[in-house]
Amino acid sequence: MASFNRVMLIGNLTRDIELRHTPAGTAVTDMGMAVNDRRKNTQGEWVDEVTYVDVTLWGRTAEIAAEYLRKGSPVFIEGRLKYEAWEVEGQKKSKLKVVGERLQLLGGRAEESGRPDFARSAGGGSQGGTRSASDEFHDDDSHAEDYAPPGRREAQPNGRGAGYQDPEIPF
Repeated sequence: MASFNRVMLIGNLTRDIELRHTPAGTAVTDMGMAVNDRRKNTQGEWVDEVTYVDVTLWGRTAEIAAEYLRKGSPVFIEGRLKYEAWEVEGQKKSKLKVVGERLQLLGGRAEESGRPDFARSAGGGSQGGTRSASDEFHDDDSHAEDYAPPGRREAQPNGRGAGYQDPEIPF
């Protein structure tokens, strides 16, 4: 049976990012995210439920995150779940974490911190020439079909399709 391992999260960083490098020179960082889920409780009041998630980023994505993100920065992460198990003083420990594969920096300008603006899109179906941090280091064109260059628009209806009623509609 086939399986599917995909995670998408929007949240805020819980700490500043520390960039490290493997002995082979590959950039890696572990970051913490707080993801809020708003729900109504039994009294009908809205309450925020916070989930803390550990995320690991590799390569150019890790470098971009370390350069542009700080504690409290809003971020979108897409990746996969990974189970880790280890032993400490005879006790077995384990945790589920996210290996981030795509990164979208959210929010506006970071003028107060002296960092440049880096509000880029995750690339999936966006228009306007924006790209994700992960797209910058991909050598393949696997996401090329998701990107529509500026000025390129979807085909216009010709009036012969089902549901087309008014010839005065301007599209």
